[in-house]
Formats: sequence, structure tokens, C-alpha cells
Amino acid sequence: MGSTPCSGKGRGVGGFQELGCMPWKVSKQKGDVAGGGCPEADEGQKARIPLPAPRPPAIYHEKQRRELCALHALNNVFQDGAAFSRDALQDIYQRLSPSTLVTPHKKSMLGNGNYDVNVIMAALQTRGFEAVWWDKRRDVCSIALPNVTGFILNVPSNLRWGPLRLPLKRQHWIGVREVGGVYYNLDSKLRSPHVIGTADELRKFLRHQLRGKNCELLLVVPEEVEAHQTWRSDNV
Repeated sequence: MGSTPCSGKGRGVGGFQELGCMPWKVSKQKGDVAGGGCPEADEGQKARIPLPAPRPPAIYHEKQRRELCALHALNNVFQDGAAFSRDALQDIYQRLSPSTLVTPHKKSMLGNGNYDVNVIMAALQTRGFEAVWWDKRRDVCSIALPNVTGFILNVPSNLRWGPLRLPLKRQHWIGVREVGGVYYNLDSKLRSPHVIGTADELRKFLRHQLRGKNCELLLVVPEEVEAHQTWRSDNV
């Protein structure tokens, strides 16, 4: 970025030391016209000045806590840590399952997570979105990607006890979406977002996941997209 002339001292932000603006000095070169402008810079020297590299897009990636993978998947798809909260999902769960004594999701009684697809679908509706349950008999090439906000996959995942991996599997929600023209796997169990790549590479990724046992795919789309079924390509 170029320097912008300013006057006085800059105010400190976030505890940083105050910075003053140094006056811009131009030394006169031989051949300068008195009172006139400065000589043109050497073109070769101009070409050697490196341009600043473009900054990568900021990606929100919520990490795993307790059994709140449904919460993490939702917030990662919306790229907003305040999109949904544990309390909001727990309220939805209690509304959908008023008789908690017979619910199979015992963990949710304490607000520890392990929320099912009904909670995810109801949560999306509070934001004006719908979840489309993908029919695995269809190929993912029929998904109209520009009309889909993100994806939530339900996949088997190994259980861990600290650093130990147990010989047990449990279903796990993960979020996938596009940021800055690139698709990312935003699984909350990953240390950082994993690059999937282009639209074609996303389709390969989804095909691979759906070939696995007990894997399901939800398309997260705005209400109007679901109403007009524009999440699918017309030519397929």
C-alpha cells in the first residue's frame, strides 16, 4: 500500500504504540528547475519496485468443543461465530423433543451437543435458509453450485480419548463452503481449513464422501432457492 500524507500523530489502536507521520522529504537533484517539479524516475528502477502480495481471504474456522459439531458446522458454513449459539440449538432441541425422558439423544438433555438433523434444519429456518437432503442416487454434477450457500455432511468419525483413537465410530457433522472463489473443508476436528479447490474438485470431494458408508449430504440454500428448486441444474 502507498503512503498517505497526514498531519499530527496517529492514535494508538488496541494498545499499539502511537506512530507519528514523518514529513515527506524530496532532495533536489542536479538539473531540477528552480521552483519546478522533480525529474522523472528511472523506468527501470520503477519496474524493480515489488508490488504487495494480495492477502488471502479471512476464513472463519470453529474448532471442536464437546459434541457440538452441529453448531460448529453451522457457524463455519455461515462464516460467522455469532450465527448460532449452543443455547439457541438447545432451545430448538427442547422444542422439538419436549419429552426428554424418551429421547435417544441423551447428551442433548444437558446441552452438550450431539444434535440431530432436525435441529440443524430448524436452526437454518430461523435464518431464512433451508436444508435440502441430497439423494445419493443422483450425481453431484446436477447441483447448481452458484445457488448453494454451503454444504453440511454427516460422516462417521473415530472417537478419541485424549490422544488415543478408540476402535469406535460416531456420526459427525462437517461444514464445506466457498470462500474467495475456493472451496474449503471446514471440519471442526481439523487444525485448520483444508483447501478442496475448484468447483470440479468440490464435486470429486463430494462423490468420494458419498461413496462411504453412512454418509449423508445437506445443501444449505436460501428459502427462495428451495421454493423454486433452483439448487439443481435444469439440464441434468
